[in-house]
Amino acid sequence: MLSLILPASRFSVGAYRKHVDEAMTMFLQTEKAITLRDLLLLGFNHEQQHQELLYSDIKYILGHNPLFPPYNKTGIEQVPAETVMDWISVKEGVYEIGFAGEGFCFDNECNRHKVYLQPYQICSRLVTNGDYLQFVTEGGYRNFKYWHSEGWEWVKANTASAPMYWYFIDSDWQVYNLNGLQKLDPSQPVTHINYFEAAAYAAWKGLRLPTEAEWEVAAVNFNWGNRWEWTESAYLPYPGFSKAEGAIGEYNGKFMVNQMVLRGASVATPQGHSRISYRNFFQTHLQWQFTGIRLAQ
Repeated sequence: MLSLILPASRFSVGAYRKHVDEAMTMFLQTEKAITLRDLLLLGFNHEQQHQELLYSDIKYILGHNPLFPPYNKTGIEQVPAETVMDWISVKEGVYEIGFAGEGFCFDNECNRHKVYLQPYQICSRLVTNGDYLQFVTEGGYRNFKYWHSEGWEWVKANTASAPMYWYFIDSDWQVYNLNGLQKLDPSQPVTHINYFEAAAYAAWKGLRLPTEAEWEVAAVNFNWGNRWEWTESAYLPYPGFSKAEGAIGEYNGKFMVNQMVLRGASVATPQGHSRISYRNFFQTHLQWQFTGIRLAQ
């Protein structure tokens, strides 16, 4: 049994973390740990999810502080600009999606199965701040015809007029990121967009969001991983999916309602945590995750 009781003189965050690390290192060398391998792998991957969500929470707190204090100056959110926008064509046909191969995956990535896709095109790069700024300045948030009914109610209830962390100060658009308040960089991919905003922008362009199957089939042909990318797919179980017994079954299955699928990864995702078959998901109105837009037609 692991004892996590610390002497009062050592009760500090650093000491507690060191104590837990040492105890877990010892535990992972025992035979019991081997029998719990799958459960431990799930726990480690779940912890990586929380590491990313911690960045989102920190940014939310600091980005709603009137002083807009920086988290650090390392440029964690800056990514190489992609200026060329091409359309990647995918032929009509039957394709397979879902996890395949060795290694860890979450249960919602199984089972691998066939899907039929009509011919489509998907954009080679993400929608940028500059792209989205045009939607803002041309009244996208004031025109109901681009929005889902529930999305328009969200706009009105929140008097939404721009993405989260965008601020119009001294006649100029600025954006808060983990480096602090910065002038809006039009070349960077737009982020902190909810599903309503992503779908409205696509409608304004006369285009649409890709389905998650379309995204997965095409993803080998474009760079992904800078933003979680909204899809047009509701978060539902794959064919043959069944919830595991006990508490583990609560992990993904209970969320398969009223949420939309996100694909890819983001600048805040721990390295190596995502893969092409990874299925993230969020409620349609939430903005605080590092979400972005890739268009399809």
